[in-house]
Amino acid sequence: MQIDPFGLERWFAEHEHEADIMLAESGIRSLDASRFDLDPGRLGYVIPTNGDPDLRGAVGDRYGRSADEVLFTCGAQEANFLAFLALLGDEEAVGGTGGVGPGTEEIGSGTHAVVVTPTYQALHSVPEAVGEVTRVELEPPGWELDPDAVADAVRDDTAVVVVNNPNNPTGRYHDESAMRDVYDVAVDRDAYLLCDEVYRLLAADPHPPVASLGAHGISTTSLTKAYGLAGLRFGWIAGPEPVVERAWRWKDYTTISPSIFGQHVAEQALGRRERRILQENREHAATNRALVADWVDRHGLDWHDPVGVNGFMTVPDGFADAESFCRTVIETESVVLAPGGLFGFSDRFRIGFGLPTAELESGLERVDRVIDDRRTAASGGDA
Repeated sequence: MQIDPFGLERWFAEHEHEADIMLAESGIRSLDASRFDLDPGRLGYVIPTNGDPDLRGAVGDRYGRSADEVLFTCGAQEANFLAFLALLGDEEAVGGTGGVGPGTEEIGSGTHAVVVTPTYQALHSVPEAVGEVTRVELEPPGWELDPDAVADAVRDDTAVVVVNNPNNPTGRYHDESAMRDVYDVAVDRDAYLLCDEVYRLLAADPHPPVASLGAHGISTTSLTKAYGLAGLRFGWIAGPEPVVERAWRWKDYTTISPSIFGQHVAEQALGRRERRILQENREHAATNRALVADWVDRHGLDWHDPVGVNGFMTVPDGFADAESFCRTVIETESVVLAPGGLFGFSDRFRIGFGLPTAELESGLERVDRVIDDRRTAASGGDA
């Protein structure tokens, strides 16, 4: 297996540790651990290793699914990784016999994935490492999901269609009707629809999760982006039992079980504290989104008003491309942005605005200086 270097993570590794402000982080600001009971008791493995059955049952209820249709993972990253191995990996490696479709005792044997891009790199690089990928590109400025384009890309050997909704990096929240149409495309070709839904609960009115749409739906998510609990590394797959069962077999070779600390705090975050946590985080995201929207307007940039805490905007005038702009911002103001070339669009950059509001304001002011200095230089110093 060969896999491409993870461009965004390499960019972070190069810059984030010495920078003053991270304006490229894609999650909401982290909650303080003091809000939770941090004593899980004995520090053993979570038993059973797919997660506490009662908590899996409670999570499954959110999708109209049973505890056996939920697998707890180390964040959404592992959830997606295991799902792709389950759907596209070698059946012999996990003891499957394969050959029949979703909702039955075994999983089909397709090796092809259709991935809607731009998106988080893992959602196309991992499938490319274990199978074949056809990309369906969203187009600016609306970044609208086109079910017909997905249908044109699906083949007889397609095992899974992959969508990130709300989308990273654009912040586009694809319409429920479009998502249902894409789900129907998957059903028609006896494939699955996998949706990474890590930002879904930051929406004021979240759409139904894909795993609730029927036997062909798989949802992956975590407590990182919407809940502000990145350090827990706690997420899950929800979907048909054959997929979840095969993903669990792969998990035996990765993290074995979820973190006992992560599960302990997750149970609290998903319990009576949940409504307050999500309300706080939605309000925080809305406050910061308004600040960034004013900043975008002031500089005459283009973006799609996002759901979540990421925006994908055009590069200011005077810079060759996004990487040139982002490197200038880092070198002169110690602020990290994400160049859009990492997502396939060299004329745009991603900004993350989930951080504390005062830090966001300071970061935007620093980027202001870079833009204003370049504008002044371009006008010969007369601006």
